[in-house]
Amino acid sequence: MPPPTSGLFVDPEFPPCVSSLVRGGGTPLSPLCDRITWLRPQEIFASPHLFPENSTLGLGKQGILGDCWFICACFALHKSNKLLHQVFPPGQYTWKDPEYTGRFTCRFWRFGRWVDVTIDDCLPCLGQKLCFSHCQDQGAFWLPLLEKAYAKLHGSYESLWAGQVVDALVDLTGGLVERWSVEDAEDNVRKKMLCRMLDLKDRCAISCSVLHSKEGSGHLGEFHAFTITDIQHGVTKYGQELILLRVHNPWGRSCWSGAWGKNSDKWSLMDKSDSAKFLNDLKDGEFWVENEEFLQEFNEVTMAFPVDEMDYIQSIWTDCPLLHTQQLHGSWVKGQTAGGSRNNVSFADNPKFWLVVKELSEVYLALMQRPQSEISADCTHRSQLRSVISKSYPLYAIGLHVWKVFIGNFKFLNE
Repeated sequence: MPPPTSGLFVDPEFPPCVSSLVRGGGTPLSPLCDRITWLRPQEIFASPHLFPENSTLGLGKQGILGDCWFICACFALHKSNKLLHQVFPPGQYTWKDPEYTGRFTCRFWRFGRWVDVTIDDCLPCLGQKLCFSHCQDQGAFWLPLLEKAYAKLHGSYESLWAGQVVDALVDLTGGLVERWSVEDAEDNVRKKMLCRMLDLKDRCAISCSVLHSKEGSGHLGEFHAFTITDIQHGVTKYGQELILLRVHNPWGRSCWSGAWGKNSDKWSLMDKSDSAKFLNDLKDGEFWVENEEFLQEFNEVTMAFPVDEMDYIQSIWTDCPLLHTQQLHGSWVKGQTAGGSRNNVSFADNPKFWLVVKELSEVYLALMQRPQSEISADCTHRSQLRSVISKSYPLYAIGLHVWKVFIGNFKFLNE
C-alpha cells in the first residue's frame, strides 16, 4: 500500500504552484501551466523508489522542459556512485520507510562550496505522468527530484530552459570541465580530441551538442545536447577498422538516420556476432555514429575532468593529478576595479592575480561569475535567494589575459 499523502512536508519556499514553474514567461512552458498538476511519487507509481535496481535503466529522459543540458550532465552521476551520493546524500527516508515525510535534500556546488537544497516531493505532471525529466525505469525518482532541487536553486523550472552542459557539470561535480569546439578545430586537433575521448570514456562524463544542424540533418535538432555513453573499436569483414561512438538523446527516442543507424545496411559489413554486440544493448534514444560522421554533425564536445581514488582532479590531457587548487575572488567595483576592456585606459585597474611558476607545471584556469542576485543573498536562506534570483540579472563578459613577466622586474611584498 502506498504511503499517505496528507500531512507530508510542503516546501513553503518552492511550493507546488505556478510561481515555481515560471518566473516571467517567454518560454513554451507558460501556456501549459494551467494544465500541470502536482503529484507525489506514490500517486504516480505503485511502488516508487529512488534508484533503479538495473543501473542501465537510470538514463534520463527529457520531458517538455528544455533542459537537455542538465539531463546530459546528470550522466556524470549515473557513472559514479561517489558523485551520486555527494549530490544525493544517502540515508534519506523514502516512500517505504515509516519515517518518510515527503522531504528530500540535494547538494550542488556553488562558487566554491557545496550548498544543500531541500524540497518536497510534489512533482509537476500532465495527467498522471511526469511532464519533466524521468528515468527509463519509470518507478525511479532520483532524477525528477534532483531536477526539482536544481530548479529551486535557479528560482523556477522555467529558469532551466536552455543552458550549457558545462555549467551543470560544474554544479554537479564541483570539478573542472572543458568544452571543445569541433567544427572550428583543425584535423590534427580533432584526432587528438577523439583519442582523449577514447582513453577517458570510462572515467568521465562526455557530452556533445548540435548548435545548428547541417543541411539535410535536421533530425538532430538545434541547440540540443546529447550524452556520449560509450566509444568502441570495430572491424568490418574486410578488415576496415572503425571507431564508433554511442550517443544518447535525452528525448529518449532515436533521431539518427546516418550511416550506422540502427536499421542501416552498414551493419551487414560486420560479422553478425560483432554487430550484435553493438546493437543488442542499445537503450531508448541511443544510436551509434562513426567518428568521421560524428565530427561532421556535432559542433561541440564537453568533458568533465576525472577524479582519482585520492579525490584529486586529473588532467584530461596528461592524466596527472592536479595536486594544488586555489580559489581567488575578485569583483568589479565602479571607480576602483571596473577597468573595462583593453580599449580603455583604465584596463590596468581590473582585478589581477599573480601566478608564480617555479618549475615545469600544468596549470588550469577556470572562471566563474556569480550573478548579482547571489552576491546580495545568503545561499543558506533559500526564500531570500529565490526572491532575488527570480529577477533578471545580466552576466558580464569576462576577459582573461595571461602575461609572462620576468621576475626581476617585480618585487613581491612577502619577499
